[in-house]
Amino acid sequence: MSKHTKHIYEAERRVQQAKEKMNSTYRLAYHIMAPVNWMNDPNGLIQWNGEYHVFYQFHPDSPKWGPMHWGHVKSKDLVYWERVPIALAPSEWYDEGGCFSGSAVNDQGVLTLIYTGNVWLNEEQTELKQYQCIATSKDGIHFAKDPTNPVLSEPPFDCQGHIRDPKVWKHGDEWYMVLGTREGNNGKVVLYKSNDLRHWEYVNIVAQSDGSLGYMWECPDVFRLNGKDILLFSPQGIEPEGDRFQNLHQTGYVVGTLDYETGKLAHGAFEELDKGFDFYAAQTFEDEKGQRILFGWMDMWESQMPTQQHGWAGALTIPRLLELTDDEKLLMKPVPELQLLREEHVKLESISVKGEDGTYTLPWKGDRLELLIRFSLANFQGNAFGVKVRCSGDGSEETIFRYDVKDSIVTFDRNRSGKGEGGIRRAVLDRHGDVVTFHFFIDRSSVELFVNDGQLVMTGRIYPSETSQGIELFTEGGDVTILSIDAWTLKDIWGEE
Repeated sequence: MSKHTKHIYEAERRVQQAKEKMNSTYRLAYHIMAPVNWMNDPNGLIQWNGEYHVFYQFHPDSPKWGPMHWGHVKSKDLVYWERVPIALAPSEWYDEGGCFSGSAVNDQGVLTLIYTGNVWLNEEQTELKQYQCIATSKDGIHFAKDPTNPVLSEPPFDCQGHIRDPKVWKHGDEWYMVLGTREGNNGKVVLYKSNDLRHWEYVNIVAQSDGSLGYMWECPDVFRLNGKDILLFSPQGIEPEGDRFQNLHQTGYVVGTLDYETGKLAHGAFEELDKGFDFYAAQTFEDEKGQRILFGWMDMWESQMPTQQHGWAGALTIPRLLELTDDEKLLMKPVPELQLLREEHVKLESISVKGEDGTYTLPWKGDRLELLIRFSLANFQGNAFGVKVRCSGDGSEETIFRYDVKDSIVTFDRNRSGKGEGGIRRAVLDRHGDVVTFHFFIDRSSVELFVNDGQLVMTGRIYPSETSQGIELFTEGGDVTILSIDAWTLKDIWGEE
């Protein structure tokens, strides 16, 4: 048994012991979670041999962040996930402080993971050195670290040890890799190329902060949509600007053209991708259907996580289909495969919510629901309308989504959403036409809202009482017509796990 295999075996044994003590309070029904304890970034997203593989940052020994492993699930349909053994564990001198984030590729039939090995240089864990490493598998389950590791040891400039999160793809006959890094207090993304994944040549700085986009750029990803190259990344240290950049760290993108010869990306302005509370470290992949699919970490650094008291923390978003509009805006939509989750369906049509401050309570409740609500603006004379979800019977708990017509602003208010942090997020909806569509995915301790077919997306963790399951429509300043409401209860893929 190799040293790495032994470390994985021991970690799996500790996971089984921890599961016996874990409390299932707030556990999600259809999102990817770790079996126990802490998880963060999605890693190594790939469809390989007909199956979808999702890896993730995993600490098997605590519901708080610690020495990172790679947890692993796989699926045939993006909906029903099967847990498989931990893929990577810290076991070597170059990753003794953790197997940090990375990506996956198919190298002539061999499933190959590219990850960052982290080494702490002091006990306080304030100084570090980071290495890029690979691990391979022929069965998609068991991984061996490559004897040539680390495949990249030295950064191209002084980055204070911070160079990580390799995303690798093939362009022509060459492999390319972007890494997130910093120089001084400016975040950067750098590009390398290789013909064998083991010998890398530095190309250039792909893009960098102009002084206003943060001190460190994490989790870079480069892909092509609608004839354009997109750089997706997670900058740390952007100062709030009105309603923008309100979270501790952001995830967003720039659109442009990557010159593979010079390694430079000519691009436009940075845009936040999700305007809610809990969305970070997103990564994408292209599947065999040609879909560009994204997962994000559905939490935020340094935020309150009530689930830690129950022995677990962290989840991924639902898988999201990416599309680029002709005016270079990135849309996120629920992947169509999620319709496999649907169970009981109820449909209502032509509902009028009347009065200056009218309300309408829907005749069903739930904590794992898909809701598709279409509001008409054609004759609306009021100020705002919206939806309250996870409402308690006594009115003490509710999560509010409000559309302000005059300014075309969507507000996500979780100040009365139960335990955890409150707060408000606001974002402008670039609306066209006289219909506003709210498409919700609600799952016990999360809510994801897709407005107008993905033009605006807002994600957040909420921790209401288990009995707070009501749904209410409301209007402010005048009658509003709801063209239709579709509601589905959604399956619990994890069951009694």
